[in-house]
Amino acid sequence: MAKDEENIVEREKEYNELVMQRRQKLAELQGAGRDPFDVYKVNRTHTTEEIKDNYDNLEGQDVVAAGRLMSKRVHGKAGFSDIHDRYGKIQLYIKIDDVGEDKLKEFKSFDIGDFVSITGTVFKTKTGEISLHIKDFALLAKSLKPLPEKWHGLKDPELRYRQREVDLIMNAEVKETFMKRVAIIKAIREFLDNRGYLEVETPILSPIAGGAAARPFTTHHNALNIDMYLRIATELYLKRLIVGGFEKVYDMGKNFRNEGIDIRHNPEFTMIELYEAYADYYDMMEIMENLAAYVCEKVNGTTKVSYQGTEIDFKPPWRRLTMVDAVKEYAGVDFSNIKSDEEARNIAKEKHLEFKKELKDCTKADVLNALFEEYAEKHLIQPTFLCDYPVEISPLTKKKRGNSDFTERFEGFVFGREICNAYSELNDPIVQRDRFMQQLKERELGDDEAYMIDEEFMYALEIGMPPTGGLGIGIDRLIMFLTDAYSIRDVILFPTMKPTQN
Repeated sequence: MAKDEENIVEREKEYNELVMQRRQKLAELQGAGRDPFDVYKVNRTHTTEEIKDNYDNLEGQDVVAAGRLMSKRVHGKAGFSDIHDRYGKIQLYIKIDDVGEDKLKEFKSFDIGDFVSITGTVFKTKTGEISLHIKDFALLAKSLKPLPEKWHGLKDPELRYRQREVDLIMNAEVKETFMKRVAIIKAIREFLDNRGYLEVETPILSPIAGGAAARPFTTHHNALNIDMYLRIATELYLKRLIVGGFEKVYDMGKNFRNEGIDIRHNPEFTMIELYEAYADYYDMMEIMENLAAYVCEKVNGTTKVSYQGTEIDFKPPWRRLTMVDAVKEYAGVDFSNIKSDEEARNIAKEKHLEFKKELKDCTKADVLNALFEEYAEKHLIQPTFLCDYPVEISPLTKKKRGNSDFTERFEGFVFGREICNAYSELNDPIVQRDRFMQQLKERELGDDEAYMIDEEFMYALEIGMPPTGGLGIGIDRLIMFLTDAYSIRDVILFPTMKPTQN
């Protein structure tokens, strides 16, 4: 047997022995009528943070704290330990003179990972560390499995994502990331609420997968005997609310797309879409850049972040760049001079571009977008609005004022990655139906992510929708930049994982 295999077997044996020892301790406690799992409530008076923040008022007073025992250095008749709660940690000092021999022995029997409550006096050690001098304690819950060794920790990414609860216990920086995520989402809501937006909830289950170009997850409703889809976007429902007179609305929640998994994609992700009547995509640019700057400054104290070693500044105004100009700058192709689909296809051949459909079926719009994605996208490091997409790939968007080949659409890019998408929304029901019919042709050509026709949405458009601006933001991707997270899995508490083999 190889040395590495021997080490693995030895560690597994040691681990199983520790589990057995902990279960034996639990059995002994239960046999003595002291089952820790029979504890229902703790009258905690202070968190670790409150004790430290209010030391001047609490010095010499008794408090009750509770948390997970994370270190224990008790030998002979006295010693120190640490407990952690949501807010941090605090040191404990226990002495046989204060609790007696039996209680000290009981405390020594506790394992790292156990939950305990502590009644103790607030004081400072000789080194100045705020601590609790233990007067009494109780075991609240027994940890039956050992935590990873402190010096090894929980480092394997797959294991960290699969055992996120342990990841949060062992890695303080991970806990900080998700605490910051909470603050970011709160700040986004605060920004929009202060601007008069109404937060609403739209269906997650829908008979039509509409509002985006994506492959949906399919499910079945037994009572109605119909197939339904997990939503890929909230757009069409939110526009129906604009029709209904809400004027400013947003929905922040989960979307689901049946796509691959990588550092930027998770099949289940958090998205916010917002819509404002009487606004256009220029208004959406102003909202996006100011929202990002507001949130960044709120949680980080500045509009600048360091992302993977590169400084990013979210301070408005962001750069504005048309797709045509981006392709001219980074691919060396001036699309303003391209007059036909055939001419564009020849360029695609020269550049060895790949498409979901056959090249003969590709249009100028397809080639322009492919050139941008291949040559330009990666260069948009600082926050940039990539503006004016071709009509053919923007079926829900109004045409560009003064140039009917393009639409009033932009996507926001940071570090070469898309973080938002916005339109001057198409509100002409006749043109919208024509666009949807063209999308059906794209599906026939093999694009299974092309848009479906939603007749209930079409009915709403025919009732009448005012000029409207709309914006969708990938919340997880924004959080990645504000927390310097390499992968989207690092900012989703429980990312989608392949099941383990039993």
